Amino acid sequence: MTSQPQDKLSQPDDILAALTAQGVAIWLDDISRERLTTGNLATLARDMHVTGVTSNPTIFAHAVSTGHAYDQQLADLAVRGVQIDEAARAITTYDIRWACDVLRPIYDSTDGVDGRVSIEVDPRIAKDTAKTIAEARALWWSVDRPNLFIKIPATLEGLPAITQCLSEGISVNVTLIFSLERYGQVIDAFMAGLEQAATAGHDLAPIGSVASFFVSRVDTEVDGRLDKIGTPEAAALRGKAAIANARLAYELHEQRTATPRWAALEQAGAAPQRPLWASTSTKDPAFEDTLYVVELVAPGTVNTMPEATLHATAAHAPLRGDTVHGTYDAARQVFADLEALGIAYDDVVDVLEREGVQKFATSWHEFLETIETNMAAVAKP
Repeated sequence: MTSQPQDKLSQPDDILAALTAQGVAIWLDDISRERLTTGNLATLARDMHVTGVTSNPTIFAHAVSTGHAYDQQLADLAVRGVQIDEAARAITTYDIRWACDVLRPIYDSTDGVDGRVSIEVDPRIAKDTAKTIAEARALWWSVDRPNLFIKIPATLEGLPAITQCLSEGISVNVTLIFSLERYGQVIDAFMAGLEQAATAGHDLAPIGSVASFFVSRVDTEVDGRLDKIGTPEAAALRGKAAIANARLAYELHEQRTATPRWAALEQAGAAPQRPLWASTSTKDPAFEDTLYVVELVAPGTVNTMPEATLHATAAHAPLRGDTVHGTYDAARQVFADLEALGIAYDDVVDVLEREGVQKFATSWHEFLETIETNMAAVAKP
């Protein structure tokens, strides 16, 4: 169900500007060569308050399989006999480097807080710490832009990789976070990385990080289980779990940045690891299309949106200020009610993490297959 336009008197003329003023950084969850060649990304930054970009294997698989923007590079790679894995790195780092340059003025004007562009390590190595670190270093060197984020999945094996990369001055977007317990471990990994970076003599100020908490997938998983239960009590909880989970993540963020450990890092020049709301397009047509924007407004956060959600937000999101503070007890009650119905939080988030890694690995395989097919096609005389 799409939201109806709100009363002009009750809504700001520029909803995205109002959202930004609430402390929510608006990032675009998409990248493609076409966006770059047409100037679309620069236009979104200028006109729609977009201050960052995230990418993932699914996004790149779609970009390369659509249109002809990659044909010339694919042909060159084919002529040079480049292997498929290296061709994928060449294609993705080219786009990310270009996007970093487009958003560099934002990076400079915000002292490195925004203007960031994320590229993900090969998701097939999410369970291999050493390979993840090596891949992160290679991507960092290849793109060679200070406003880059390397996306590392928040698997158990990813945690030491996050610490190691940050300790070397590599900025990290920790992705695929679903559980509060894992988020606590991510915060520990982040702080440990900065502590090690400081010990090694790195300037902490340029080292950035966000923690990407996935939103809509939680409702998809939980609501599917609620529908199988089929009671009125179950129906009443549909669409509640994802927002409750994210709000409790924000509470944890506040708690951990109020500690002496963080105070010492901040004193040394470190910037906080902002919570980032990912997967913010609604998958259920019964929900408002801006649900995961309107209900997760809090200062010091990032909301990365697909372009459709960005435009929907600009057109009719019924903003009502901070919607996170003061909700923590109600959020905990949501999970107590779910437990009472037999839906175990730990099982839900475990399933989501495993599926999340597998989905991105599948998308990466599709991306490689698309590259192989297209390289063969454009290489034909």
